[in-house]
Amino acid sequence: MILRVRVAAVLVVGVLIGSCGTPAPETPRPDDTAGFPVTVGPLTLDERPARIVVLAPTATEMLFAIGAGGQVVAVDDQSTHPPEAPRSDLSGFQPNAEAIAAHEPDLVVISSDINQIANQLDTLGIPVYQAGPARTLDDSYTQLDDLGRLTGHAAEAGNVVTRMRDDIAGIVADVPERREEPTYYYELDQALYTVTGTTFIGALFDRLGLVNVADRAGLQGTNAGYPQLSAEFLIDADPDLIFLADTKCCGQSADTVKARPGWSGITAVRTDRIVALDDDIASRWGPRVVELVRTIADAAGEVG
Repeated sequence: MILRVRVAAVLVVGVLIGSCGTPAPETPRPDDTAGFPVTVGPLTLDERPARIVVLAPTATEMLFAIGAGGQVVAVDDQSTHPPEAPRSDLSGFQPNAEAIAAHEPDLVVISSDINQIANQLDTLGIPVYQAGPARTLDDSYTQLDDLGRLTGHAAEAGNVVTRMRDDIAGIVADVPERREEPTYYYELDQALYTVTGTTFIGALFDRLGLVNVADRAGLQGTNAGYPQLSAEFLIDADPDLIFLADTKCCGQSADTVKARPGWSGITAVRTDRIVALDDDIASRWGPRVVELVRTIADAAGEVG
Protein backbone atom coordinates (compact mmCIF):
# COMPACT_ATOMS: atom_id res chain seq x y z
CA MET A 1 0.00 0.00 0.00
CA ILE A 2 2.82 2.44 0.90
CA LEU A 3 4.48 1.91 -2.48
CA ARG A 4 1.22 2.47 -4.37
CA VAL A 5 0.59 5.72 -2.49
CA ARG A 6 4.12 6.95 -3.18
CA VAL A 7 3.97 6.13 -6.90
CA ALA A 8 0.57 7.80 -7.20
CA ALA A 9 1.99 10.91 -5.54
CA VAL A 10 4.96 10.95 -7.92
CA LEU A 11 2.69 10.71 -10.95
CA VAL A 12 0.52 13.54 -9.62
CA VAL A 13 3.46 15.90 -9.15
CA GLY A 14 5.47 14.64 -12.06
CA VAL A 15 8.52 13.02 -9.80
CA LEU A 16 6.18 13.57 -9.02
CA ILE A 17 7.87 16.87 -3.09
CA GLY A 18 8.33 23.82 11.03
CA SER A 19 6.11 25.60 12.99
CA CYS A 20 2.52 24.55 13.60
CA GLY A 21 1.37 28.06 14.53
CA THR A 22 0.04 30.77 12.25
CA PRO A 23 2.20 33.90 12.46
CA ALA A 24 0.67 37.34 12.20
CA PRO A 25 1.01 38.95 8.76
CA GLU A 26 4.06 41.14 8.42
CA THR A 27 3.64 44.89 8.90
CA PRO A 28 2.85 46.41 5.49
CA ARG A 29 5.67 48.38 3.93
CA PRO A 30 5.08 51.79 2.35
CA ASP A 31 5.59 50.30 -1.12
CA ASP A 32 3.32 47.26 -0.61
CA THR A 33 0.86 48.53 -3.23
CA ALA A 34 3.52 49.28 -5.84
CA GLY A 35 2.94 47.30 -9.02
CA PHE A 36 -0.64 46.36 -8.14
CA PRO A 37 -3.08 45.41 -9.48
CA VAL A 38 -1.15 42.60 -11.15
CA THR A 39 -2.40 39.94 -13.56
CA VAL A 40 -0.84 36.50 -14.08
CA GLY A 41 -2.79 34.34 -16.51
CA PRO A 42 -6.47 34.40 -15.47
CA LEU A 43 -5.64 35.64 -11.97
CA THR A 44 -5.70 39.31 -11.01
CA LEU A 45 -4.76 40.59 -7.55
CA ASP A 46 -5.70 44.15 -6.68
CA GLU A 47 -3.42 44.27 -3.64
CA ARG A 48 -0.26 42.63 -2.39
CA PRO A 49 -1.35 39.45 -0.56
CA ALA A 50 -0.57 39.41 3.15
CA ARG A 51 -1.94 35.96 4.04
CA ILE A 52 -0.83 33.20 1.68
CA VAL A 53 -1.67 29.52 2.12
CA VAL A 54 0.48 27.06 0.18
CA LEU A 55 -0.50 23.47 -0.67
CA ALA A 56 2.58 22.71 -2.77
CA PRO A 57 6.05 22.00 -1.30
CA THR A 58 7.89 23.38 -4.32
CA ALA A 59 5.90 26.61 -4.21
CA THR A 60 6.69 26.92 -0.50
CA GLU A 61 10.39 26.77 -1.30
CA MET A 62 9.98 29.27 -4.11
CA LEU A 63 8.08 31.80 -1.98
CA PHE A 64 10.67 31.74 0.79
CA ALA A 65 13.51 31.93 -1.73
CA ILE A 66 12.12 35.14 -3.26
CA GLY A 67 11.56 36.82 0.09
CA ALA A 68 7.81 36.28 0.38
CA GLY A 69 8.02 33.95 3.37
CA GLY A 70 6.72 36.62 5.73
CA GLN A 71 3.44 36.65 3.83
CA VAL A 72 2.91 32.89 4.17
CA VAL A 73 0.60 31.97 7.06
CA ALA A 74 0.26 28.21 6.48
CA VAL A 75 1.80 25.50 4.30
CA ASP A 76 0.75 21.91 3.70
CA ASP A 77 1.94 18.88 5.64
CA GLN A 78 4.49 17.94 2.95
CA SER A 79 6.26 21.32 2.89
CA THR A 80 9.40 20.32 4.77
CA HIS A 81 11.67 23.16 3.60
CA PRO A 82 12.61 25.69 4.75
CA PRO A 83 12.27 24.69 8.41
CA GLU A 84 10.75 28.05 9.36
CA ALA A 85 7.79 27.57 7.01
CA PRO A 86 4.51 27.48 9.03
CA ARG A 87 3.74 23.82 8.48
CA SER A 88 0.18 22.70 9.20
CA ASP A 89 -2.06 19.66 8.80
CA LEU A 90 -3.44 20.97 5.49
CA SER A 91 -3.13 18.45 2.66
CA GLY A 92 -2.39 19.06 -0.98
CA PHE A 93 -3.57 15.54 -1.81
CA GLN A 94 -6.88 15.84 0.06
CA PRO A 95 -7.50 19.58 0.13
CA ASN A 96 -10.34 20.86 2.30
CA ALA A 97 -11.76 24.24 1.35
CA GLU A 98 -13.13 24.99 4.81
CA ALA A 99 -9.83 24.18 6.50
CA ILE A 100 -7.99 26.40 4.04
CA ALA A 101 -10.49 29.25 4.43
CA ALA A 102 -10.05 29.11 8.22
CA HIS A 103 -6.61 30.69 7.70
CA GLU A 104 -8.30 33.70 6.04
CA PRO A 105 -5.99 33.67 3.00
CA ASP A 106 -5.95 36.33 0.32
CA LEU A 107 -4.03 33.94 -1.96
CA VAL A 108 -3.80 30.15 -2.11
CA VAL A 109 -1.09 28.39 -4.11
CA ILE A 110 -1.72 24.81 -5.26
CA SER A 111 0.11 22.31 -7.45
CA SER A 112 -2.78 20.05 -8.50
CA ASP A 113 -6.46 20.97 -8.73
CA ILE A 114 -7.57 17.87 -6.83
CA ASN A 115 -11.30 17.70 -6.09
CA GLN A 116 -11.66 20.97 -8.03
CA ILE A 117 -10.35 22.81 -5.01
CA ALA A 118 -9.72 25.91 -7.15
CA ASN A 119 -13.43 26.22 -7.95
CA GLN A 120 -14.38 25.62 -4.34
CA LEU A 121 -12.08 28.40 -3.17
CA ASP A 122 -13.23 30.69 -5.97
CA THR A 123 -16.79 30.26 -4.71
CA LEU A 124 -15.55 31.51 -1.35
CA GLY A 125 -13.91 34.51 -3.02
CA ILE A 126 -10.36 33.24 -2.43
CA PRO A 127 -7.91 33.70 -5.35
CA VAL A 128 -5.86 30.67 -6.42
CA TYR A 129 -2.61 30.34 -8.35
CA GLN A 130 -1.76 26.85 -9.67
CA ALA A 131 1.94 26.01 -9.89
CA GLY A 132 1.71 22.65 -11.62
CA PRO A 133 4.55 20.15 -12.07
CA ALA A 134 7.33 21.59 -14.22
CA ARG A 135 8.24 19.81 -17.42
CA THR A 136 11.30 21.96 -18.08
CA LEU A 137 13.55 24.34 -16.20
CA ASP A 138 11.86 27.18 -18.05
CA ASP A 139 8.61 26.13 -16.37
CA SER A 140 10.34 26.52 -13.01
CA TYR A 141 11.62 29.96 -13.94
CA THR A 142 8.15 31.01 -15.10
CA GLN A 143 6.58 29.94 -11.81
CA LEU A 144 9.20 31.87 -9.83
CA ASP A 145 8.53 34.97 -11.93
CA ASP A 146 4.76 34.55 -11.54
CA LEU A 147 5.00 34.19 -7.76
CA GLY A 148 7.33 37.16 -7.62
CA ARG A 149 4.83 39.36 -9.41
CA LEU A 150 1.85 38.09 -7.41
CA THR A 151 3.56 38.71 -4.07
CA GLY A 152 5.29 42.00 -4.81
CA HIS A 153 8.74 40.41 -5.08
CA ALA A 154 9.33 40.54 -8.83
CA ALA A 155 12.91 41.80 -8.56
CA GLU A 156 13.87 39.18 -5.98
CA ALA A 157 12.33 36.42 -8.11
CA GLY A 158 14.27 37.64 -11.12
CA ASN A 159 17.48 37.45 -9.11
CA VAL A 160 16.74 33.89 -8.04
CA VAL A 161 16.07 32.85 -11.64
CA THR A 162 19.28 34.49 -12.85
CA ARG A 163 21.28 32.77 -10.14
CA MET A 164 19.76 29.38 -10.97
CA ARG A 165 20.44 29.82 -14.69
CA ASP A 166 24.04 30.85 -14.07
CA ASP A 167 24.74 28.10 -11.54
CA ILE A 168 23.32 25.35 -13.75
CA ALA A 169 25.10 26.70 -16.83
CA GLY A 170 28.37 26.68 -14.88
CA ILE A 171 27.87 23.10 -13.72
CA VAL A 172 27.05 21.92 -17.24
CA ALA A 173 30.07 23.78 -18.68
CA ASP A 174 32.38 21.92 -16.30
CA VAL A 175 31.18 18.47 -17.42
CA PRO A 176 34.14 16.74 -19.15
CA GLU A 177 33.80 15.44 -22.68
CA ARG A 178 33.74 11.67 -23.00
CA ARG A 179 33.93 9.17 -25.79
CA GLU A 180 31.02 7.27 -24.27
CA GLU A 181 28.23 8.79 -22.21
CA PRO A 182 27.64 7.10 -18.83
CA THR A 183 24.33 5.30 -18.35
CA TYR A 184 22.14 5.57 -15.27
CA TYR A 185 19.08 4.23 -13.51
CA TYR A 186 17.00 6.63 -11.40
CA GLU A 187 14.89 4.92 -8.72
CA LEU A 188 11.64 6.39 -7.43
CA ASP A 189 10.93 3.43 -5.14
CA GLN A 190 12.04 -0.15 -4.58
CA ALA A 191 9.23 -1.43 -6.78
CA LEU A 192 11.54 -0.14 -9.55
CA TYR A 193 9.44 2.78 -10.73
CA THR A 194 11.66 5.25 -12.53
CA VAL A 195 11.69 8.22 -14.90
CA THR A 196 12.56 8.51 -18.57
CA GLY A 197 14.34 11.24 -20.48
CA THR A 198 10.99 12.88 -21.32
CA THR A 199 10.49 14.05 -17.73
CA PHE A 200 11.77 17.10 -15.84
CA ILE A 201 14.31 14.94 -14.00
CA GLY A 202 15.33 13.13 -17.17
CA ALA A 203 16.01 16.44 -18.90
CA LEU A 204 18.44 17.42 -16.14
CA PHE A 205 20.44 14.25 -16.72
CA ASP A 206 20.38 14.88 -20.48
CA ARG A 207 21.99 18.28 -19.93
CA LEU A 208 24.86 16.55 -18.17
CA GLY A 209 25.41 14.00 -20.91
CA LEU A 210 24.05 10.91 -19.15
CA VAL A 211 21.96 8.23 -20.86
CA ASN A 212 18.84 6.86 -19.17
CA VAL A 213 18.60 3.07 -19.42
CA ALA A 214 14.80 3.32 -19.12
CA ASP A 215 14.71 5.04 -22.51
CA ARG A 216 15.78 1.76 -24.07
CA ALA A 217 12.57 0.06 -22.98
CA GLY A 218 10.58 1.66 -25.82
CA LEU A 219 7.71 2.48 -23.48
CA GLN A 220 4.58 4.20 -24.68
CA GLY A 221 1.35 5.38 -23.12
CA THR A 222 0.11 8.02 -20.71
CA ASN A 223 2.52 7.13 -17.89
CA ALA A 224 5.44 6.17 -20.11
CA GLY A 225 7.53 8.90 -18.46
CA TYR A 226 7.28 7.06 -15.13
CA PRO A 227 7.49 3.35 -15.95
CA GLN A 228 8.00 0.36 -13.72
CA LEU A 229 11.00 -1.69 -14.81
CA SER A 230 11.89 -5.25 -13.97
CA ALA A 231 15.00 -6.41 -12.15
CA GLU A 232 15.86 -8.52 -15.19
CA PHE A 233 15.73 -5.46 -17.44
CA LEU A 234 17.99 -3.45 -15.14
CA ILE A 235 20.51 -6.25 -14.71
CA ASP A 236 20.70 -6.59 -18.49
CA ALA A 237 20.88 -2.78 -19.00
CA ASP A 238 23.88 -2.68 -16.61
CA PRO A 239 23.87 1.06 -15.73
CA ASP A 240 27.10 2.81 -14.80
CA LEU A 241 25.31 4.82 -12.11
CA ILE A 242 22.31 4.29 -9.84
CA PHE A 243 20.52 7.25 -8.25
CA LEU A 244 18.18 6.58 -5.34
CA ALA A 245 15.32 9.04 -4.81
CA ASP A 246 13.74 6.72 -2.24
CA THR A 247 16.11 7.01 0.70
CA LYS A 248 13.84 8.87 3.12
CA CYS A 249 10.48 7.47 2.06
CA CYS A 250 11.49 3.86 1.64
CA GLY A 251 14.79 3.35 3.47
CA GLN A 252 16.81 2.51 0.38
CA SER A 253 20.60 2.83 0.39
CA ALA A 254 23.72 1.49 -1.26
CA ASP A 255 23.61 -1.45 1.14
CA THR A 256 20.00 -2.40 0.35
CA VAL A 257 20.73 -2.19 -3.39
CA LYS A 258 23.83 -4.36 -3.06
CA ALA A 259 21.75 -6.96 -1.22
CA ARG A 260 19.21 -7.32 -4.04
CA PRO A 261 19.37 -10.73 -5.75
CA GLY A 262 21.35 -10.63 -8.98
CA TRP A 263 22.38 -6.98 -8.69
CA SER A 264 25.98 -7.63 -7.64
CA GLY A 265 27.08 -7.84 -11.28
CA ILE A 266 25.69 -4.44 -12.27
CA THR A 267 28.52 -2.01 -13.02
CA ALA A 268 27.15 0.68 -10.70
CA VAL A 269 27.05 -1.84 -7.85
CA ARG A 270 30.48 -3.35 -8.56
CA THR A 271 32.11 0.10 -8.74
CA ASP A 272 30.16 1.48 -5.76
CA ARG A 273 28.54 4.24 -7.80
CA ILE A 274 25.18 4.23 -6.04
CA VAL A 275 24.12 7.79 -5.20
CA ALA A 276 21.68 8.37 -2.33
CA LEU A 277 19.63 11.51 -3.01
CA ASP A 278 17.49 13.63 -0.72
CA ASP A 279 13.94 12.61 -1.71
CA ASP A 280 12.58 16.11 -1.20
CA ILE A 281 15.19 17.84 -3.36
CA ALA A 282 14.86 15.14 -6.02
CA SER A 283 11.06 15.51 -6.27
CA ARG A 284 10.79 19.31 -6.45
CA TRP A 285 11.55 21.85 -9.14
CA GLY A 286 12.35 24.93 -7.08
CA PRO A 287 15.66 26.70 -6.39
CA ARG A 288 17.23 23.61 -4.81
CA VAL A 289 17.22 21.89 -8.20
CA VAL A 290 20.70 23.40 -8.52
CA GLU A 291 21.82 21.11 -5.69
CA LEU A 292 20.41 18.11 -7.54
CA VAL A 293 22.20 19.05 -10.77
CA ARG A 294 25.48 19.47 -8.87
CA THR A 295 25.09 16.08 -7.18
CA ILE A 296 24.43 14.38 -10.51
CA ALA A 297 27.41 16.11 -12.12
CA ASP A 298 29.73 15.17 -9.27
CA ALA A 299 28.69 11.53 -9.49
CA ALA A 300 29.06 11.45 -13.26
CA GLY A 301 32.51 12.99 -12.98
CA GLU A 302 33.71 9.90 -11.14
CA VAL A 303 32.91 7.65 -14.08
CA GLY A 304 36.02 7.07 -16.15
